[in-house]
Amino acid sequence: MSESNSPAEIREAPQPAPQQSEMPFAIVQGAAMTSLPQDLYIPPDALEVILESFEGPLDLLLYLIKRQNLDILDIPIASITRQYIEYIDLMENMRLELAAEYLVMAAMLAEIKSRMLLPRPPDAEGEEDDPRAELVRRLQEYERYKQAAEDLDALPHVGRDVFLTSAQAPERQQTHQHPDVDLQEVLLAFREVMKRAEMFTHHRIQMEPLSVRERMSAVLSLVNADAFVEFHSLFTVEEGRMGVVVTLLAVLELLKESLLELIQADAFAPIYVKAAGGRAELPADFATTADGMADSAQALAND
Repeated sequence: MSESNSPAEIREAPQPAPQQSEMPFAIVQGAAMTSLPQDLYIPPDALEVILESFEGPLDLLLYLIKRQNLDILDIPIASITRQYIEYIDLMENMRLELAAEYLVMAAMLAEIKSRMLLPRPPDAEGEEDDPRAELVRRLQEYERYKQAAEDLDALPHVGRDVFLTSAQAPERQQTHQHPDVDLQEVLLAFREVMKRAEMFTHHRIQMEPLSVRERMSAVLSLVNADAFVEFHSLFTVEEGRMGVVVTLLAVLELLKESLLELIQADAFAPIYVKAAGGRAELPADFATTADGMADSAQALAND
């Protein structure tokens, strides 16, 4: 007597899961295409056409015609045109640039088929060029322009990938501070002028009175506020001691009234004078360093 298995011990063998067939990209003459050619790119929103001998993207249809895998005489252009108009209505608010590309494709198909359907003239010599060759040429030209456009778009764009910047340094105003001239330096320069005056022999027949006020006007006419002149140039040694003294008094009076400015670079260096006010350019041999001012002060202290 055979032992019967209990219901709990009866186990069914696992059944294999149903395999879902891969969806074809297109149907060409009744055969399904599950993979696209390597050299063909189809946009996600491509125009799908449904014909008797072809179902799939219009890009693939043109590709097959170019490779002569399909006879263009078997393609109903009117059906493609109708489906294209429906596609335009669908893509009106989405991607019009893609719809414009398909318009060119549909126009090519219509032109090629019309040329192939037209009868040849009886007096035509030789074989007429295949109208599909023009499609191939245009597609190749279109691919070149499309690739060039993609290459240009990949380049850095100003405002998108590259941002220009500029920085402008603030304007800095330079101020020239003139060092103060000690009175002793003026006296030393005056002594040098007196030595020069003693070297001339004076033959005076009549002494003309010299006015300090007139000499002040003469000194102001020799200087200006835009340039420095040497202190020595204010004196005329041919006038003798009297003329030198009157000129010195005129200079001191102008300094007292703040009508003149004196500067000196270093001890025993030339003294320069200019009219008060204005911004004159310093002489080439004039140095305004702190070391020079310190040396000048030390020399005066030693005297």
